[in-house]
Amino acid sequence: MSGVVTGSKAGITAVVMVAAVMAMIDITIVNVALSDIRASFGTPLDQIGWVSTGYMMANIVIIPMTGWFQRRFGYKRYFAASIVLFTIASALCGTAWNLPSLVAFRVLQGLGGGAIIPTAQSLLFARYPKNEHGMAAGLFGLGAITGPLLGPTIGGYLIDISSWHSIFLVNVPIGIIAAFLAMRFIEEPGFVADDRPIDKVGIGLLAVGMASLQYSLEEGNREGWLDSPLIVGLGITAIVCITTFIVHELETKDPVVDLRVFANRSYAAGTGLNVLTGLALFGGSYLFSLFSGAVVHYDALHIGRVFLVASMVQIVLMPLVGRFSQKVDPRHMLFVGVCVVGLSQYYYSELTASAGFWDLVFPNFIRAIGLAFIFIPVSVASLSEISPEKRGNATGLFNLTRELGGSLGTATMGVIVTNGIKRHGSYLAENVTIYNPLAVEQMNSIRAGVGNQTFTNALVPEAIMQMKVTVQAMVLSFADGFHLAMVVILFGVVLVALMRKPKAGVDVAGAH
Repeated sequence: MSGVVTGSKAGITAVVMVAAVMAMIDITIVNVALSDIRASFGTPLDQIGWVSTGYMMANIVIIPMTGWFQRRFGYKRYFAASIVLFTIASALCGTAWNLPSLVAFRVLQGLGGGAIIPTAQSLLFARYPKNEHGMAAGLFGLGAITGPLLGPTIGGYLIDISSWHSIFLVNVPIGIIAAFLAMRFIEEPGFVADDRPIDKVGIGLLAVGMASLQYSLEEGNREGWLDSPLIVGLGITAIVCITTFIVHELETKDPVVDLRVFANRSYAAGTGLNVLTGLALFGGSYLFSLFSGAVVHYDALHIGRVFLVASMVQIVLMPLVGRFSQKVDPRHMLFVGVCVVGLSQYYYSELTASAGFWDLVFPNFIRAIGLAFIFIPVSVASLSEISPEKRGNATGLFNLTRELGGSLGTATMGVIVTNGIKRHGSYLAENVTIYNPLAVEQMNSIRAGVGNQTFTNALVPEAIMQMKVTVQAMVLSFADGFHLAMVVILFGVVLVALMRKPKAGVDVAGAH
């Protein structure tokens, strides 16, 4: 593989950004449609999560293999084929007739989308000269970080004016145009396919292991973790397959994923920080969305507006960070970013049931600033010492770690909230007795107010107090989750300290 990409820089930039943002938006756009899809198919609440799980499982499987596919088929053919697969799968999703068919089509969509994202950035950096890679990284990072945040907003508007089918069908005309332009603008003179033997064992172990791990993380909380034979079995399968995969890849001559890159200290520390970033980005968004819906009673459209307003600052910051990432030691930017994201989690934990729109925007605004100082510098710091011939493989793994961090964060936050509501609710209920003067005062106040307007004024105070206990238990549980996220992301300071100062003029192709 020559690695040389020519053609119109403006044309390649446009098609790469459109395709990548389309794929990244689809990670979260479906979340706001789950209630409508469930009502349409009559699906039980505990099964509808498969619509998201199927897509993420496919992402997790395909991303680490992207480098190998690029060497085998070339950027142009692989990128165009990924867009075509994503587009066809989107059309099928929009015409799905039941939950199993929708999940199957979402898996196909995830295979295409998971391949689009890392290949898009590899193309962008292969076309731009090295001295413009900082700005290119900033522009692509802007799309990569705002895509998942804008998904709920766009989905909310589409569902409001049409139906849940539109969030998939809207991809069809965009995908057709993107595939055509990819074939039109991208040129790879001198490309020679990598004809080394296919690592079938590695691909099989990776696919089974990562799919089992992803399912366990996504469904474990709903299934009861160790109480579910399926989750236990898949967990064991994931451990066995991934362990065997690691041993196999380190020993085989032509691995589908070269794990030896983790011997580099900066790369290992950077991928660790990438896991924490995924936890803060996806796990934090999941926790905040639950809080806004369950506690503040915001609908999908209003939650999307909060994300939209808060993320506007990234439009200004991401290009600036990209421009200065080659001039300023990225470790300094990472330190600032980690601390600011940690601060945002503290502000999240201070939210109450009476929070207004701007109260909700503020911590998201702080988090957006912090993530802007992490997204690009962590790529530069991690990949600075990786040789160009190994960088495609390294960036596939690098992209994978953020997805895994998001899955781990989402699963962990779900457990904390579920268990926390029971624990805090029990503790608070113990204090609502006739021996607690404050509780008695509140019940008398309710009885004198709302209670006198009903025929069952003796029961009204108890019902309202029970509702208050439940709401407060939820607030405390979400605060626990945000506190844990704060501690975890601040551990990133240690990882930043382990990184070496990057080499000047580093090429960070493929990272996002």
